[in-house]
Amino acid sequence: MKRIVSLLRRAVEDYDMIHSGDKIAVGVSGGKDSLVLLRALAELSRYYPKKFTVCGITLDMGYGADWSGIQRFCDELGVEYIVKQTDIKQIIFDKKKKKNPCSLCAKMRRASLNEAAIHTGSRKIALGHHNDDVLETFLLSLLYEGRIHCFSPVTHLDRMDIYQIRPMIYVRERDIRGVVRKYDFPVVQNPCPANGVTKRQYMKELISRLEKENYPGICKRLFTAIQTSSIHGWEMAKSDDE
Repeated sequence: MKRIVSLLRRAVEDYDMIHSGDKIAVGVSGGKDSLVLLRALAELSRYYPKKFTVCGITLDMGYGADWSGIQRFCDELGVEYIVKQTDIKQIIFDKKKKKNPCSLCAKMRRASLNEAAIHTGSRKIALGHHNDDVLETFLLSLLYEGRIHCFSPVTHLDRMDIYQIRPMIYVRERDIRGVVRKYDFPVVQNPCPANGVTKRQYMKELISRLEKENYPGICKRLFTAIQTSSIHGWEMAKSDDE
């Protein structure tokens, strides 16, 4: 956990993600990534020189999930926890019966999370995207869209005046899995019918094969390429003495 908090702090400082007085809403899906992010930010908030607070927000999609374990987890961390009821599952799968629901689902989840964050008084939302997510998104854009692109460490949504931050961009997924196993985090399994059958899952498996079989160090080189390219938002913040 110390390593993850250290990497998280490095990303926060490299990309100027947190300022004094911030209230940061963490999108807590119930998965391993968001739970580790919540704990890491809660730990960082205890000693970081720029004082900030953390709260967790879960969007209940309508699958009947039990969030009581996460409530206890948040109580132990001393952070506020909010569950917002939505009808996303009903709209996407019951009414529209979408065969390829991921894009619409993501759009609806983003809108609901933004509204919930504003309701808590937060203008910053922390998302649990890790290093592997960065690489997968980069390759998805390259291979399926024909463009050099990736989400940014910090994204400003002008219309709602909200910032999305991704403090775990330096953290590998395998490290997150290790922490979750060691500390027995209260993970809520994803009940979505589309889970695990997406193009992103294919990219995850492709990168894993390349890393193991033919190209040791490929993940580090891909990430370096993203940081040193001209992709918008990936320019590191300058330190105070520069």
